[in-house]
Amino acid sequence: MIDQLNQAWQIIVDFLSALPLNAFLDKINAYLYEIAGFGAVVLLLLLLFRTIGNRRRARHPVFTKDPDATPDEKRGEAADKPLMEPPVALSEKIPSKVTPETPPATTTETTPAKQPEKQPEPPEPQKTPPAPDEAVVPEEEKTKKKPAPGVPEPPTAEKTGFFSRLKSGLSKTRNSLSTRFDAVFSGNQKLDDDLIEEIEEVLITADIGVPTTMRLMERITRQADQITGVNDFKAALKKEMRDLVSISHDTKITESPHVIMVVGVNGVGKTTTIGKLAAQFTSEGKKVLLAAADTFRAAAVEQLEIWASRAGADIVRHKDKSDPAAVAFDSVDAAMARGIDVVIVDTAGRLHTKVNLMEELKKIKRSIGKKIPAAPHETFLVLDATTGQNAVSQALLFNEHIDISGIILTKLDGTAKGGIVLSICSQLKVPIRYIGIGEGVADLQKFDPALFVDALL
Repeated sequence: MIDQLNQAWQIIVDFLSALPLNAFLDKINAYLYEIAGFGAVVLLLLLLFRTIGNRRRARHPVFTKDPDATPDEKRGEAADKPLMEPPVALSEKIPSKVTPETPPATTTETTPAKQPEKQPEPPEPQKTPPAPDEAVVPEEEKTKKKPAPGVPEPPTAEKTGFFSRLKSGLSKTRNSLSTRFDAVFSGNQKLDDDLIEEIEEVLITADIGVPTTMRLMERITRQADQITGVNDFKAALKKEMRDLVSISHDTKITESPHVIMVVGVNGVGKTTTIGKLAAQFTSEGKKVLLAAADTFRAAAVEQLEIWASRAGADIVRHKDKSDPAAVAFDSVDAAMARGIDVVIVDTAGRLHTKVNLMEELKKIKRSIGKKIPAAPHETFLVLDATTGQNAVSQALLFNEHIDISGIILTKLDGTAKGGIVLSICSQLKVPIRYIGIGEGVADLQKFDPALFVDALL
């Protein structure tokens, strides 16, 4: 083992002796001299930069505490300030707990205080003469209590009157009819065949319909000798319109509970109309119950529950997709037990099953009749006035399968074809019971034929 180590050591010694070590050491010494020279140059440059930086900081004004000092004083103060503060002992930094703090001595300044400048007096406001309308204000107007800031003034009776809202809602139809009638009569004041043809075109475009227009013009042409201008024609047309829409009907509630079944397609505002009717009945002191028999449309029951809460009415509901006839039967049963005055039954406008809609509505009527033979006492059809003649087609279809006792026309303020009322009354001989001209509860009112015609023309 020792012989093997000696041989290995001899090999290493022979190898190192063969290398040019002297040349290698000479190169290392040359590199070390170059590195030392480069380091000396870098060190000198750092010392130079630091000296220049100290001089610049000494001249900068931010090192001077006194803002009012002159530039020379600032430079002198900064120059006198040492770059490094002498170290402070730890015992000097920590204050003694025994030694109490002595308040600084107060000194009195001898410099007199500056007197505040006297503010100029504001000029007296010039009195402006009262406006002409303010000069004649009566005494009762001055003492009238004004509403608090931010609270709107209560509207006057004229603004809140239903006729003003009705007239505003029918403004599109009224402006269209009046403007076109004036244009038709501008060149000819005599009611001849050409003028009658132009008048018929105006009435048809207002969605009065062809049969109703022919019926009206047939009666007006009998009075052709008495019509000498547009005013005479409008007066004759108003009279014929009143006779057309004045369909007698009984509005008295004789039985309790009085059951009202409301039908109509989806999207006409049926559920909202039911809520407004319930609010009107409760405002009259009647107890109302709503039957949520529209179990097929999504969120229909929830929407009716919200209206029942607003109107202060009761509600009867079942699970979704329940039998609508069973809901109607249970509602009437509950109304008889609770002493309810009016029951309003909401129905589906479209079914998601293969059952025909009209057959489902007939089934609801039969289930109500099993509890009260004369019920439902009224069946209201809700129509959207903006659909025009399509509303007439819906009315004819519902009236064919279900005896419609009254029609509720909604969204009458959103159409320029308010003549749909005349077409419905003429073709169905069914009275218009309510009309809606807005979103508010007060915007659903009982139909007044004379009031409607005055607002229409």
